Amino acid sequence: MLSRSQRITRGIDYRSVVRRGARRAGAVHVLHVVDTHEDRLPRFGFIVSKAVGNAVTRNTVRRRLKALCLEATPQVRRGAAIVIRALPASATSPFSELRHDVVGSIERKAAS
Repeated sequence: MLSRSQRITRGIDYRSVVRRGARRAGAVHVLHVVDTHEDRLPRFGFIVSKAVGNAVTRNTVRRRLKALCLEATPQVRRGAAIVIRALPASATSPFSELRHDVVGSIERKAAS
């Protein structure tokens, strides 16, 4: 599980990353990355709207994304702030496809 220090929790931080960040779209997500040049672990935020599904589906997608980000953390450069917006297709895609898509985008945009 991602520690509290590795999560983006404030709305202003989400908006900042989405507006200023480098963007990469995948089949089931959109990734935004900003390098803050701070010496700390990377931080992750997740946007899973009602378009993805009901509350159970949204929470399942969010938990999957958190697990993938924890798995990819060693490859991400220090100080990166990453927001992942799940697209409706993420609700029905198998975990292996979600992993391939999300981890591939993280490696391209936020690798150290």
